[in-house]
Amino acid sequence: MKDPREMLNEFMNGLEEVSLTNEASVGAFMNLLGAAYEPGKLDVKFKELISIAIAVYSRCEYCIVFHTYKALEAGATREEIMESAMVSVAFGGGPTIAYSVTLLKKSIDEFENDFK
Repeated sequence: MKDPREMLNEFMNGLEEVSLTNEASVGAFMNLLGAAYEPGKLDVKFKELISIAIAVYSRCEYCIVFHTYKALEAGATREEIMESAMVSVAFGGGPTIAYSVTLLKKSIDEFENDFK
C-alpha cells in the first residue's frame, strides 16, 4: 500500500501536469468540484464525510486519500470519518470495510496531526 501523503502529492501534481495540455477538461472538473463543495444547506465538512463514504464504497484509493485530507481540513474528527465509512459498509460489504480499515485508517493517521 502506498503512503497516503505520497498519493495525495501524486494526485495533486498529476492534476497540475495534465492541466498543462488539457486545461479545459481539468478546469471543468475543478469547477464542478468547486460548485459541489460550495457551502449551502450542507456545510463542507458534511459534504466531505459524504465523499468519504462514496470513496470507500467505490474503492477509489486517490479519492479516499484526498477526501480524508479535505474532511480533516474541514474539521471532521476521526470518529466522524470512520462513522461515515461504516454507513457505506452497509452497502458495499467486505471490499468497503477492507478499504476503511486499511487505507482510510492509514490516511487519518497520516493527516490528522496536520490540522491540530
